[in-house]
Amino acid sequence: MNTSNITNYKPKDFAELLGVSVKTLQRWDREGTLKANRTPTDRRYYTYDQYLQFKGINIENDKRQVVIYARVSTRNQKDDLQNQVAFLRQFCNAKGIIIDQCIEDYGSGLNYNRKKWNELLNEVMEQKIKTIIVTEKCSFIIIASDWLEKFCMKFNTRTITTGRTYTGYCFYTSCVLLQVVWTS
Repeated sequence: MNTSNITNYKPKDFAELLGVSVKTLQRWDREGTLKANRTPTDRRYYTYDQYLQFKGINIENDKRQVVIYARVSTRNQKDDLQNQVAFLRQFCNAKGIIIDQCIEDYGSGLNYNRKKWNELLNEVMEQKIKTIIVTEKCSFIIIASDWLEKFCMKFNTRTITTGRTYTGYCFYTSCVLLQVVWTS
């Protein structure tokens, strides 16, 4: 399930996030426990804010950090890394997103052997990170990016991918095949 950057969830996806059945969501909607929103065609949908509220996170007093994460494979790609960071800053500025931390990382997207990456995951597990923003999915990790997305959601961390097809640092065949463009 690709939940990153989704503002509206279908009941099936929302039920999976909460670990309940669609029938339970329907019952909660009828009982007023967790009211669904409705489309103009009367279809149920839920929002990320509803997810956070259900998990007991007060979104107005949420002091967790918003992080932009940029990665390239080698130090020879430093220019690509700087371009990536500049694009992420511009994206956040245009969306009115205030950045608390910028992480610039070097290392393969095929493994987890990245010091800054592992520090970021530790902060996610400590629930210090509200949102991680990247240019594309393979900035995180090329293999198991869907797992990572679910992992972040378990710790109430949202991942946003800008949807930009970045041509610099990681577009080799495996990334193109695994990439799913998320919209904001």
